[in-house]
Amino acid sequence: MNLPNKITVSRILMIPIFMVLMLVPFNWGDLHLGDKSIPYAHLLAALIFIIASITDWVDGYYARKLNLVTNLGKFLDPLADKLLVSAALIALVELGLAPAWIVIVIISREFAVTGLRLVLAGGGEVVAANMLGKIKTWAQIIAVSALLLHNLPFAFIGFPFDMLALWVAMIFTVVSGWDYFYKNRQAFLNSK
Repeated sequence: MNLPNKITVSRILMIPIFMVLMLVPFNWGDLHLGDKSIPYAHLLAALIFIIASITDWVDGYYARKLNLVTNLGKFLDPLADKLLVSAALIALVELGLAPAWIVIVIISREFAVTGLRLVLAGGGEVVAANMLGKIKTWAQIIAVSALLLHNLPFAFIGFPFDMLALWVAMIFTVVSGWDYFYKNRQAFLNSK
């Protein structure tokens, strides 16, 4: 396994640690910032999520720079993104920090595109993430990070950046999903 793929696998391995920090009720206390507060465990989970998200850029950078782009990497990289973001969104719903219906829309798109990738892989075609898919991923990462940080620092001025970012992420998620299906419609039109 090459370096970029190892970095991608490390992103997947950070997910259980992130989930434990988000969902286990640690009594570590809260960071109080004026009338706003955030549990220390959530801060640590947000840090792990952000580091894991940065590895998405790092693995792609090294794969291109060192000419180490592989079919395994084309498969693992978007899968790692989907697992990380889906786990975070589900945890946020569990904690009442994200609306379930938006999370359902986002995760449904992720399953649908993964299914499309599997259909295409059955025909010997591996589809790498396109630019719209990459924008979608980063929109999701920004939204999830803002939600994990309980909308800090925007909470101080009453600006709902976290929810606005989540809406933007949902829109890019739906549009990029439609784009994947439209560009690969031959997989369904040619099937018998």
